[in-house]
Amino acid sequence: MGSARYYAARRDIEVTDIMQPIPKPADHPPVPTRRVGVLLMNLGTPEATDYWSMRRYLKEFLSDPRVIEVPKAVWWPVLNGIILTVRPGKSGHAYKSIWNEERNESPLKTVTRAQAEGVAAALAARHGEAVVVDWAMRYGQPAVGPAIQRLKDQGCDRILLFPLYPQYSATTTATANDQAFRQLMTMRWQPAVRTVPAYHDEPGYIEALARSVVRHIAALDHTPDVLLASFHGLPKAYLDRGDPYHCFCVKTARLLAERLGWEPGRVQYSFQSRFGKAEWLKPYTDKTVEELARAGKTKIAVIAPGFSADCVETLEEIQFQVKDAFMAAGGERFTYIPCLNDHPDHVIFLADLVERELSGWVDGAGARAARDAEDHVTA
Repeated sequence: MGSARYYAARRDIEVTDIMQPIPKPADHPPVPTRRVGVLLMNLGTPEATDYWSMRRYLKEFLSDPRVIEVPKAVWWPVLNGIILTVRPGKSGHAYKSIWNEERNESPLKTVTRAQAEGVAAALAARHGEAVVVDWAMRYGQPAVGPAIQRLKDQGCDRILLFPLYPQYSATTTATANDQAFRQLMTMRWQPAVRTVPAYHDEPGYIEALARSVVRHIAALDHTPDVLLASFHGLPKAYLDRGDPYHCFCVKTARLLAERLGWEPGRVQYSFQSRFGKAEWLKPYTDKTVEELARAGKTKIAVIAPGFSADCVETLEEIQFQVKDAFMAAGGERFTYIPCLNDHPDHVIFLADLVERELSGWVDGAGARAARDAEDHVTA
């Protein structure tokens, strides 16, 4: 009996002790309210279209070993001696043709910001101030590292990294995550981190794509013979080394065709933006549209399901270069279906995907956010 009373008393003391807030020392730094962070990450953009701005951007991009899998001793002289001398001018001209003059920025930056604002609003309606959304670019500005620090400074002790690439590739998703991890390596007090997986076959994503196709075609005065899903290309050697990107792209195109319910062959896929002399993933977009025109498919629509936001590869390459190739081969009607961008269908899908990936973090986020700083105990 005495022993039982002793342990009962000890339990009462311990519970009482735990329930008492521990006062902070007078010189304790401010403690922000605990939140969960979400970081949307896209590829990148130059800050302007002039030669030096383009050169800085291209050097950062083309120096990434995830993007160019060539030994540095071989690639470095080619990059710095030839490519960075010639390509900035050509790329600058392409960017200038699609530049957002009102904001003085590329469309990719404009759209990614709008996506982040839309996702933030959707999550705020569900979780109040418990979730903070920010955005960054793998190359250029705003940079990934400072964005992670901003989230941490706002009290985000848990951060979800969201590379905005539906189809995983080491050249996109992996390098975006790499950059985030580099920032974590510099932080004494790291936040807990999760990453969003590829979403190439998510029903909500396929549905949003299909709805965009139906909306766009309904506004035309003709019916396209073929819908071509054009994905960014990749050297075939990367596929041979195990990159799953090609398989994910093909699956997206197949699921889109199934959702649309069109007859076999009316939805096709291809790969654009090849660079250099090596073999890339096939079929090539420019060659495909030429073949379609010569085969009598003179009215086509092109969609870019591998891009979450319109950018130079869609607004300039597809709408000008690919269209010109098609028309020169005998095509008559060409239409480009915009990326999902910040359309409500897309924003709600992204917010739903974020919420799923935050499972276990946001369930109690509201309760954590409501705690007073006095209850926050630091080591």
